[in-house]
Amino acid sequence: MTPPSPFFVEQTARLSAAAKLGPVVDLACGRGRHCIAAAEGGAYAVALDRDATFLAELRAVARERGLHIDAIRADLENPSEIPLKTGCCAAILVFRFLFRPLAPRIEEALLPGGLLLFETFTVRQREFATGPRNPAFLLKEGELPELFPGLEVLAFWEGVTDGSSPAALARLAARKPV
Repeated sequence: MTPPSPFFVEQTARLSAAAKLGPVVDLACGRGRHCIAAAEGGAYAVALDRDATFLAELRAVARERGLHIDAIRADLENPSEIPLKTGCCAAILVFRFLFRPLAPRIEEALLPGGLLLFETFTVRQREFATGPRNPAFLLKEGELPELFPGLEVLAFWEGVTDGSSPAALARLAARKPV
């Protein structure tokens, strides 16, 4: 399984503190690398994705490792399928997914003191051979914190990652005021 994002790893202490308040929800979780890491850190994790095959794989991994992860099928681009209630999440994880109309729901779903960890591609990703090309899935420069005006920014970075597979990303750690 792919390891969690370096940004996720950097934010582990904040995530562990937030997880004491309630569930950690991983939106558009894919195969679940971040919710697995959160659950391995002791969090009660909820994984949401529309891909039933990925969720089945995630459930199998959770069983094998004895982790408490609820994997729920939901199309996060369909407002009637989003099972997030106001103030229900201690933390929300969003990695490599962008659906701008979901931003207000994310903000509302956080408990007071809840944490948002968000990492996704920026328009500069078009400079590379991989990743999304559709502008609907690419953040404009400086856009990510603006999507969550009611949250306190704890950390924000935007740029191109180092390594053999560079990516143009924006990363945000933000907290809902108490």
